[in-house]
Amino acid sequence: MSALAPTLQAWFTDRLIAQRNASPHTIRAYRDTLRLLLDHAETQLGRQPSQLDIAELDAPLIANFLDHLEARRANSVRTRNMRLAAIHSLFRYAQHRHPEHAQDIARVLAIPLKRADGAIVTFLDENEIQALLDAPDRSTWTGRRDHTLLLLAIQTGLRASELTGLGCGDLQLTTGAQVRCAGKGRKNRITPLTPTTTAVLEVWLAERAGSADEPRFPTARGGRLSRDALDHRISKYIDIAAERCATLHEKRVTPHTLRHTAAMRLPHAGVDATVIALWLGHERVDTTDIYLHADLALKERAIARTTPPDTRPGRYKPPDTLLAFLEAL
Repeated sequence: MSALAPTLQAWFTDRLIAQRNASPHTIRAYRDTLRLLLDHAETQLGRQPSQLDIAELDAPLIANFLDHLEARRANSVRTRNMRLAAIHSLFRYAQHRHPEHAQDIARVLAIPLKRADGAIVTFLDENEIQALLDAPDRSTWTGRRDHTLLLLAIQTGLRASELTGLGCGDLQLTTGAQVRCAGKGRKNRITPLTPTTTAVLEVWLAERAGSADEPRFPTARGGRLSRDALDHRISKYIDIAAERCATLHEKRVTPHTLRHTAAMRLPHAGVDATVIALWLGHERVDTTDIYLHADLALKERAIARTTPPDTRPGRYKPPDTLLAFLEAL
């Protein structure tokens, strides 16, 4: 076994899991990246992954792998950058364990991230929100569960993993109603609940009647909803809601769209960007800038408060017909 294999294993077990306490989502993302990289290296070099050495995963091979992701696997620039960030993390760990490969490792760490176009976020307006909330059939147990889940997602902006991971004990519906969750990076946060959301959750809690550690929104068999199941439920209700709100046909709605929707409602209420960052569990305040850029209504209100310059449009004078003829030649 080469030096790469034990270093790779130690990076996962010692650094990511034991020291950084990385979330399962992060572990899976890094695992998938390294699996793709090792498969690519085996194809390029004709050697099994367990036989590869650190020096063989050099900068040209990594660059070729990144090109392969975009050209052959049709990965976006953002996905390419995410894969590269995982590789950089591994090589930063390896540079302290294997100084003999310092130059090779430095060349890999020097591979830059690509600039990605800033995407405009997709979110739902008030009519679309209402149509979506009206879509579940609340005469059924599943419909009542899904209506409550959708309302909670739109009001709080919880991530998909946070929604499906909620236990019955994670909600406080008395004075100071709030939901507690372990967010991205295992950061705990508390999000307040509106009276309307609280009332709907109280009714669902009475029907759910589970213990504190059981899922708040279970499957019909009592297990936790998966991310795929949540995607499927939302897609189903969007199709139903689109029958009464045609603009939904033009949007691709995912659980993260509901998070964007919650975030877009906060600036409309005059909430400061720092509070929005805390609300959503963002590490940096500038992460919330995407919502400010996407909100045309905020920009329209801003321009309405400005003083226009004192100027008038010029008067159009048609050109002389003879000169116009000459210019056209």
